[in-house]
Amino acid sequence: MGREAMSVSASALRQGIYRLLRRVDWDQRAVRDAAIIVALATMSLIAGERFDLFAAMMKFQAVYGDWGLDDLAMALIVLAFALAAYTWRRLVDLTAEAKGRRAAEAEAKRNLSQLTEAQSFLNTIVDNVPASILVRALPDARFVLVNREAERLIGVPREALLGKSVDKVFPDAAARRISEHDQIQIASHQPVVFGEEVQIPSGTNSARITVSTGLAIRDDRDQPRYLVNVVQDITERKHAEERIAHMAHHDPLTDLPNRAAFNDALQAALAHAKTEGVAFAVMCIDLDRFKEVNDVFGHATGDGLLREIAKRLQAVCGSAFLARLGGDEFTIICAGGAQPAAAEALADRLLHAIEDDIETGGQILRAGMSIGVAVYPNDGETAEVILANADAALYRAKAEARGSVRFFAAEMDKHLRERRALQHDLRVALARGEMGLHYQPQASIGGEIVGFEALARWKHPTRGFVSPGQFIPLAEDSGLIISLGEWILRQACREAASWPKPLQIAVNLSPVQFRHGDLPALVHTVLLETGLAPARLEIEITEGVLIDDFTRALSILRRLKALGVRIAMDDFGTGYSSLSYLQSFPFDKIKIDQAFVANLERNPQSAAIIRAVIGLGRGLDLPVVAEGVETAAQMAFLTHEACNEVQGYFIGRPAPIDRYADLIGRAAPLRAMAS
Repeated sequence: MGREAMSVSASALRQGIYRLLRRVDWDQRAVRDAAIIVALATMSLIAGERFDLFAAMMKFQAVYGDWGLDDLAMALIVLAFALAAYTWRRLVDLTAEAKGRRAAEAEAKRNLSQLTEAQSFLNTIVDNVPASILVRALPDARFVLVNREAERLIGVPREALLGKSVDKVFPDAAARRISEHDQIQIASHQPVVFGEEVQIPSGTNSARITVSTGLAIRDDRDQPRYLVNVVQDITERKHAEERIAHMAHHDPLTDLPNRAAFNDALQAALAHAKTEGVAFAVMCIDLDRFKEVNDVFGHATGDGLLREIAKRLQAVCGSAFLARLGGDEFTIICAGGAQPAAAEALADRLLHAIEDDIETGGQILRAGMSIGVAVYPNDGETAEVILANADAALYRAKAEARGSVRFFAAEMDKHLRERRALQHDLRVALARGEMGLHYQPQASIGGEIVGFEALARWKHPTRGFVSPGQFIPLAEDSGLIISLGEWILRQACREAASWPKPLQIAVNLSPVQFRHGDLPALVHTVLLETGLAPARLEIEITEGVLIDDFTRALSILRRLKALGVRIAMDDFGTGYSSLSYLQSFPFDKIKIDQAFVANLERNPQSAAIIRAVIGLGRGLDLPVVAEGVETAAQMAFLTHEACNEVQGYFIGRPAPIDRYADLIGRAAPLRAMAS
């Protein structure tokens, strides 16, 4: 083959290739691979022409003959380039495929890990949800998921639950109830809340109270596939609610109904009595001297006594409604039988129930109680009136004879109304300027005036002067004695500080004042405000101060004594333990109660008692004051027995201080001189 022929062939080949390239779909990979092979073949032809490979072959053929090597060589070169291209292409493809495979495997592993983590997370959440979660597969409603809380609630291991239906797990009654719920869930396309409480028997053999929310999970064809139930165990909550409800209507100490429960029961009894036209009784009960038990033996013993009395009262009350209102106050609604006979019989049984000794806190105690009774409708037609009248009857029982029963009478109501009206007026008496102080002189046995006792007086705008025997107990019962006592102390100290003569001023303090506030601090403040020397102030107390709370009272008395104030024991001889008190605290003076002085001339025992007290004072080096001295004979007896001081009408009546202006070293006002 000549050079010219080969040149023509090459040119034709190039033109053919050009035309072919315009018609090729280059988006196909096979086309691109073929194009690469053709390009390599073309390059091999060009390389053969460039390096005279064909000339060398022709020269070889000229020497050795025409073996067809040129065609073979050309084919081999083309095939070699094509094979190289194919091999390279396959290597690239295989590398890409391997890389893609590794990437796919890594992605699959990541997805699997994420799926595993998600599943583990969901399992952990489901297992730790504080509610029971149960899933059952339909149509046979077998358990396919049970969380830990459900396992605990049912009391059966989840392995024993999975794959079983409810009739294989629960008793028949509970299984039927659950099946009824299932049908409701299947029929509904919304979550169903089963608000009623279902008792599910648990593995601990104790029924649990539950509330369930159920939902049927449906497939693409809207057919129910699963039943999901979230069950809340509300047993403890219900028990707590019951306890709270019980506590709201019961006394925590005795477990008897409390005031709120009593009020409800009283309203119910009234409604029933009005509808049926029957009578019933309300009984108010107070324990006698219960406070002394607390003070002497402590509150723990007092609480034990209350519990035991509550048991005994409850044992004899029968169908009657017994409640504890607080402290030592009990009430009973006696609604059965003819009244007042039924209430009287019950009262007798109540008194008899506490006759025997009561052992509590290591002590053997005896208790008594007073009872007041009011009967509907005779003694009141409203809860307020009948309860107030029963209380009035109780007040009369305690005043006349402790340990007794009193039925309400009309005069009790009148007395109670008067007492409450007087108490109301007492509340505003200080603000209206109705209270005042009178002063009674105290003298040595030789007749020299040594001081005065300040005594409160109330001049009511309509009643006139109200006896201290009336308003002082009212003030103590209502707590008004705190403000009244402070006013008396301040006024008396201010008045005494203005006297030219430095005489003593004596002020009585109530036991109530010792139980409230800081009494020594109050006395100290009053002394500083008024400028009265502490040694001129004498505080008089009765043994009631020490009986109420001996330790506290003793501490207060010592603090008062440290201020320089003098302390006198008033009404000495009327209590049962005054001698022990004289041993416990260094009093500055003893005052003999006026009851002994009043009987001095007609009762030999009174004379002996006065003589003994004066001797006791002499032995203890304590001055003795005799109160209530009204006659010369009484004065003569006390002088003969060497009593230190005296006080009474014989020395001077209580009066405004202007009446005694000369005794305190002050010029008498004209009105006092005129009188």
